[in-house]
Amino acid sequence: MAPWWHSAVVYQIYPRSFADSNADGIGDLRGVTAHLDYLADLGIDVVWLSPVYRSPMEDNGYDIADYTDVDPMFGSLADLDELIAGLHARGMKLVMDLVVNHTSDQHRWFQESRDPSSPKRDWYFWRPARPGFEPGSPGAEPTNWASFFGGRGWEYDDASGEYYLHLFAPGQPDLNWENPEVRSAVYEMMRWWVDRGVDGFRMDVINLISKTMPLTDGAVAPGDDVSYEVGLVVNGPRMHEFLKEMNREVGLTDRSLFSVGEMVMVDVDQARDYTDAAANELTMVFTFEHMMLDQEPGQLKWNHRPLHLPELKRTLTAWQDGLAERGWNSLFLENHDVPRSVSRFGDDSPQHRVASAKSLATVLHLLRGTPYIYQGQELGMTNAGFTSIEQYDDIESRQFYLLATQAGMDAEQALGLLALKSRDNARTPMQWDASPQAGFSAATPWLAVNPNHTWINVEAATADPDSVLHHYRRLIALRHELEVVREGRFDLLLPADETLFAYTRSLGADRLLVVANLGGDERGLPLGELPSLVGATLLLGTHDADRPVLAAWESRVYALQR
Repeated sequence: MAPWWHSAVVYQIYPRSFADSNADGIGDLRGVTAHLDYLADLGIDVVWLSPVYRSPMEDNGYDIADYTDVDPMFGSLADLDELIAGLHARGMKLVMDLVVNHTSDQHRWFQESRDPSSPKRDWYFWRPARPGFEPGSPGAEPTNWASFFGGRGWEYDDASGEYYLHLFAPGQPDLNWENPEVRSAVYEMMRWWVDRGVDGFRMDVINLISKTMPLTDGAVAPGDDVSYEVGLVVNGPRMHEFLKEMNREVGLTDRSLFSVGEMVMVDVDQARDYTDAAANELTMVFTFEHMMLDQEPGQLKWNHRPLHLPELKRTLTAWQDGLAERGWNSLFLENHDVPRSVSRFGDDSPQHRVASAKSLATVLHLLRGTPYIYQGQELGMTNAGFTSIEQYDDIESRQFYLLATQAGMDAEQALGLLALKSRDNARTPMQWDASPQAGFSAATPWLAVNPNHTWINVEAATADPDSVLHHYRRLIALRHELEVVREGRFDLLLPADETLFAYTRSLGADRLLVVANLGGDERGLPLGELPSLVGATLLLGTHDADRPVLAAWESRVYALQR
């Protein structure tokens, strides 16, 4: 029998931007609970909740100061219990975000570790200055490792006279998973949440928890003085050992808990090993290979280039084929860390926004794997349209702007790249209605509402039977109803076509054809290169007509004759 998540659709909630119940401009848990009927009507099976733990919010909650408490910004543990009960009463499950590669520097574990004589000193990576250098002086960092947020990955601490490792912000010190006491504390915390009713975990940058020991300098790119060498910090030598231990100690497999690992820089073979059911590690992983196709190879995400559709098809096919027999795919185009897909991969102009949002969804949701919807994606929400650095809140975006302009990049060019790629594009408040703050809050929101909320919102979409929202409902219903969508074989068609994305799904006598025109011009259907449509039934389409021509951004799903 297939695991329950094969038929599930996940909805990610970024709580500070979803719904504000107490008029302080910040979304909260009671705001989420108030909209559970909306999620149930959409057909959602699982809610993934981005971090609501107590935190100084240096990285919007991904810097956790207390793993077993809720930050007052979002409410209380009682509010979270109410949310869990409300989800379960509607047949939905809750997946919590788990950030255990690092903590906040305000976590009591780290505060204790700052004392060199503390038993928790080895819970983090504390190291003396490089030999021959004065502690705190330029170049004295223990290794040349970089932070993923830019700059160096070590911070000097005057209180203890040594440096600590942070692969992200200085306020996010890395935990030392080599220490069994750290692992035991993490597993105890996870069991505490499961006993409270949580149904699984999304594990933030989980494949960074095993570093290559001892910590040594990595290779640097020409002209650079910091190292992003993958082998030192990503997919380290003890990754499988740690994940198997976590699975066993928390009971992930034994209790049929959902587990998805966010894993940077993994390939198909590695993902198969992590998600093979026989390995007892993870349910699935988030891979970013397809999400990096609009940046220059080997460059950071800010180095933008246009997406080439045959390359996207080739990448998605490799993952569909590679995890067909062992492992499982996660299907996504959006989350809290990436821009809006209709602005990035579609066409967010008034003429094509609705059709392109629908067709991107069709192509994704008919693949084999578990689909993820990020809040507002089901409305076709677009990028923020910010034009000044003061409008941005995201630490990564502000750091990029600072470093880029210091290095000589024109401010207008830097802002243009932020408008394309900033994480804040996904973090503007959820657009519930056309009121001044989009129905998100009665106060001024923590991040500005997109001005297009006056026509892109839940209220308007619900009233329009041809909206992006209703298209998502139909896609979710197809996954729930048809086994061929959940378990069928995937076969790509027209691999070299520049604008048509076509494939079949097959299971026994059942066959589906998915064909989408992901371009702005009308295209004829290449009937000679597709399965016969004689006797086929149109299950779902973005346009009314069923003709041998696809309009711009039109997609169709056919059930082929048996």
